[in-house]
Amino acid sequence: MPIRLATRAVLVHESRLLLVNAFPGGTSDLWCAPGGGAEPGASLPDNLRREVHEETGLEIKVGPPCLINEFHDPDSGYHQVDLFFRCSLLSGRLSTDWQDPENVVTQRRFVTRDEMAKLRVKPDSLSHVAFGRGFGYDPLEVILPG
Repeated sequence: MPIRLATRAVLVHESRLLLVNAFPGGTSDLWCAPGGGAEPGASLPDNLRREVHEETGLEIKVGPPCLINEFHDPDSGYHQVDLFFRCSLLSGRLSTDWQDPENVVTQRRFVTRDEMAKLRVKPDSLSHVAFGRGFGYDPLEVILPG
């Protein structure tokens, strides 16, 4: 099984990080940074701008990479590498009326660091990277069930 490559946005706006729940119908309480699979023939920043707009309706500016996260499922062999980029908001606002065209993301919100600590979020290092301004690398984090 080939390794899947995905891009994710670390978008902190007014001291709040943008998170999405990417489980249709709210079947999980797991939150993550918006983004998704990279499509061939488009740059990683172009893929990320597309994914964030699809999932949230927001227009972003993509900055430098800040985190690499690998996760895998030892049972199935699934392996994904997420490249996280620092982003800034160019335009738009979150709306409950927004529909992800793929109907994957059903919830989206900005959270403070304290609010984030009360949520189930992956990867584990996201809060540190988002609010600490460092660079991170998480090798082979085991995938969690929804």
